[in-house]
Amino acid sequence: MDASTEVIARMPAPAVREREAAEVSGWAMLAVSVGLVLVGAAVIVLGVVPDRGPGVPMIVGGALVAAAGAVTGGGLFTVAPGEARVLQFLGRYTGTVRRDGLRWANPFTTKVKVSTRIRNHETATLKVNDADGNPIEIAAVVVWQVDDTARAKFEVDDFVRFVGIQTETAVRHIATSYPYDNHDDSGLSLRENADEITETLSVEIAARVQAAGVKVIESRLTHLAYAPEIAQAMLQRQQAGAVVAARARIVEGAVGMVELALARLAEQDVVELDEERKAAMVSNLLVVLCGERSTQPVVNAGSLYH
Repeated sequence: MDASTEVIARMPAPAVREREAAEVSGWAMLAVSVGLVLVGAAVIVLGVVPDRGPGVPMIVGGALVAAAGAVTGGGLFTVAPGEARVLQFLGRYTGTVRRDGLRWANPFTTKVKVSTRIRNHETATLKVNDADGNPIEIAAVVVWQVDDTARAKFEVDDFVRFVGIQTETAVRHIATSYPYDNHDDSGLSLRENADEITETLSVEIAARVQAAGVKVIESRLTHLAYAPEIAQAMLQRQQAGAVVAARARIVEGAVGMVELALARLAEQDVVELDEERKAAMVSNLLVVLCGERSTQPVVNAGSLYH
């Protein structure tokens, strides 16, 4: 990546990083929770039935046991594949649960769902000026995934919106750092060096979104064109350049053919030509080989010099 595309955004160091939360399998705790509730209900029933002992203490004890079972059951939660749960206790981050299935953690923690699935974000078609000042239209798509759930949750307000804005910023920066076409064949251009440009774009987007705990998998330009107001003029310029390049190739081949013809005539001693006749022959051959239209042959009925 050259200096023109060096990322100037300096993100602050993350205040929190993802770590594994203290949690266990939910099935065992589900059995404990159900068992406590059933035991508490049975004790309450025994306390209500007459002549079964001290009623009020049994009712209170049973209620407490059932309440303990209900509170224990409040720690149960499920984690689907492709998602994680970020745990907080009294506002403090306590860890992330990534193992899927029925899990159990401290029932007094809040459990926020964060998707870790692979996502696409496609920018709108942006109208910007390239490095030469020409207005162009450009759009890109970025494939990304949450890599650090703690940073995605606590480092930015909305990590999905953050990725969208930073992607658009990176696309604009790349578009203004390179010309659409490189007419002098020096350096990179947006149209002719797509692989290098997309690699640079991926690096810049990754640097901008790493503060949100996001990993960039790939990015690609999906639309690239001159703005409508200059598209026709630029098309004519490209066509003129193609014509000039083709003509140069034709002339190069024609000169080689003329050189070969003169060398073979001299080598096999077919005819002896002075410099003036050689010049005339070269002129005629170049006209035939380089002309756009078919030439009409003229038969010389006299001598070579008449």
